[in-house]
Amino acid sequence: MGAKLFETIKIRNVEFKNKVFMSPMCQYSAVDGMVTDWHFTHYTSRAIGGVGAIIVEATAVEDRGRISPYDLGLYNDNQLKLLTELVRQVKKYDCKIGVQLAHAGRKGSKDAPWKGDIFLSHQNGGWQVIAPSAIPFNKQSDTPKEMTKTDIDIVKQSFIKAAERAVEAGFDFIEIHMAHGYLLHEFLSPITNKRCDEYGGSFENRMRLPLEIVKGIRKAIGKNIPLFVRISAVDWYNGGLEIEDTVKLSKILKENEVDLVDVSSGGLVEDAVIPFDYGYQTHFAHKIKSEANIFTGAVGMITTASQAEHILTTQQADIILLGRGLLGNPYWALYAAKELKYDIKWPSQYLRHF
Repeated sequence: MGAKLFETIKIRNVEFKNKVFMSPMCQYSAVDGMVTDWHFTHYTSRAIGGVGAIIVEATAVEDRGRISPYDLGLYNDNQLKLLTELVRQVKKYDCKIGVQLAHAGRKGSKDAPWKGDIFLSHQNGGWQVIAPSAIPFNKQSDTPKEMTKTDIDIVKQSFIKAAERAVEAGFDFIEIHMAHGYLLHEFLSPITNKRCDEYGGSFENRMRLPLEIVKGIRKAIGKNIPLFVRISAVDWYNGGLEIEDTVKLSKILKENEVDLVDVSSGGLVEDAVIPFDYGYQTHFAHKIKSEANIFTGAVGMITTASQAEHILTTQQADIILLGRGLLGNPYWALYAAKELKYDIKWPSQYLRHF
């Protein structure tokens, strides 16, 4: 029996065996930006579990771009070496693997969530955060340093260099993080970008740095490697980004050889009111897919195989990204195939399960 969820999808030169993708989710388990045993177990378990692709968690392009001291990084060769081994191990299980390149901006220098999620001072292992404008995230956080043109150039080059390292590591595709209130989202939104130079003001100016990074990365990685962008479709806050802005951005991203928009939302401000419910962001993916004519990924409160299948069957998105569902069940894809009566190959070691 057929199932849209388990059809292959080809993006540029990469064919994914199905449309179940693992969404990037921070693990706060790195040491000096490097992969640890936790990451090997965490990611290979989901590869064995049958997903078509894994997007490795937000991976900082420079040390001050980390959310916490425990984030992965791709700004030195020691980090590259261990990520190369992670890629090798995931690919052994017929699973594609990408990496989300990120910069935390004003939301950096925080402790792990289970340690209170508090902003860290210099004395406690923190660092000076940067942002397009000197606007703190909340009353507990430090005021970020407004980025100079030199800072902007350093960040741009750091993204490009990290993309080059990602290709060297063997990643099948790359995702640029422009969502959830992190640096590139901070440039895009008028709430956090109050600059008066060519990187602020109009929508065209606010998207200048993100677009320069897209162009630089595409040039660095060549034509064959898929390039995704994760966006926050709306800020869920008065005066912030609205879906019409994001459709416009998505059209421009496609013109600049981005292949897929991974459609999330929110994260920019602490007191945004977000109507969490099943599939609450899927209609954004549908609108962007329809109006920008670009592949989209649906993410957010997608819990069941039938729900995921409905999204694909009704052409609301092209892939399904799962977060919490895969945290709770590494074998979600295998059980989804069973629910949809699709004959998927289980690992031989697990066949006795049935």
